[in-house]
Parts: sequence; structure tokens; C-alpha cells
Amino acid sequence: MKQWAWILAVSVLSILPLAGAQSTNSSDVSYNHDSGDRMFFPHDMFWGWAQFDLAPPHNEIDPNLCAGNAGQYGGVNAPCSMFARYMLSGMLEVRPFGRGQLRRFMVFGAPSFLFGKNVPQTLYTWSPDAIGIEHSWGAGIYIAKGFEFRITQHFLFDRLGARDTNLGVADLGNNGPWGRYATVGVRKSFGTRRW
Repeated sequence: MKQWAWILAVSVLSILPLAGAQSTNSSDVSYNHDSGDRMFFPHDMFWGWAQFDLAPPHNEIDPNLCAGNAGQYGGVNAPCSMFARYMLSGMLEVRPFGRGQLRRFMVFGAPSFLFGKNVPQTLYTWSPDAIGIEHSWGAGIYIAKGFEFRITQHFLFDRLGARDTNLGVADLGNNGPWGRYATVGVRKSFGTRRW
């Protein structure tokens, strides 16, 4: 139940930036962010995106939880069938300070939810069975001219429901495609999007 509450909370937080999205005009480019914004929780503190992906048959998303030859261990009834058909992913950045040097600080989260029940070359379904969550979070500071300094923590894959156990010989464990890691990096943003 706790995991479903987490899924719901992240989904709602992913949608909030869309509801409060604001358009910027070319006349707003010279806007001074220190002039009228609140110190804590400014009106534009959320930014993010959400994305839904569908993988067609024979092109399933492989989170590297089951061996590619999982079909050899049970055929269409193979217990390790964690190859995804659907993925719901997103990014949410929160900039809680509106004035001063702290306005450059932000925290972010980036979850990916995987769903499906497929075994390569053996079983192809449109099942929406929950597989699990791959997520990372971090903090960053805007430096200048589009550069940000970021610290990111990526966690192991969290399985959901009945798939949160060992699923036989083909089960590769919870490392997921990247495993657990932490990074320190610099991101450069450039250009403006045309909408």
C-alpha cells in the first residue's frame, strides 16, 4: 500500500507543473527575479515534464531484471517476465527560493514506472502489470550562462507487487539497467524552445 501511495504522489507532483505552467513573452526577458518574487515558495517554483511511452511488440523495454533467455525457463509461463510494454516517466524540479543567491538552488526527482508482462521471443502481451520504479533525485545550483552544478543519487530498481521476490533462474536481481550510483556533474542548457 505504501508503494501505491508513493506512485500516486509522484504522479500528482508530475502533473502540477502542467497545471501552473506560464508562458513567457519576449517582453518578459528583462524581468528582474529579485524585484517582486516572494522569498520562499515563489509562484514559478515548479518545473517539470511527464512522458508516457509505449513499446511495440518485439521491442519491449528491458530494465535488465531478467535474462534475455528467460523464455528457456518456462516458455510462455516463465516466472521472470519483467520486460515492459509501457513506461511512465517524468522530471520535477523545485526551486523553493525566489530572491537572493538562494534562488539559484533547486532539488529534483526523476522517476520511471515500468509496466508489462513479456518474455522475448516467447510471450508478447499488452498486460499493464506493474513491474517497478526506477528513480533518482538530487540537488543543483545554477552557476551562470546556462551552467548548473548537480549532485544526483540514482537508486536500485524497486519492484512492485508479486514481482518483489526472486523469480527463478533468469532473475538478475534489482540492479536495473544502471545499478545504484551517485554523480557530481555540470549541465549546460542552451537555446529556447519554439512553441
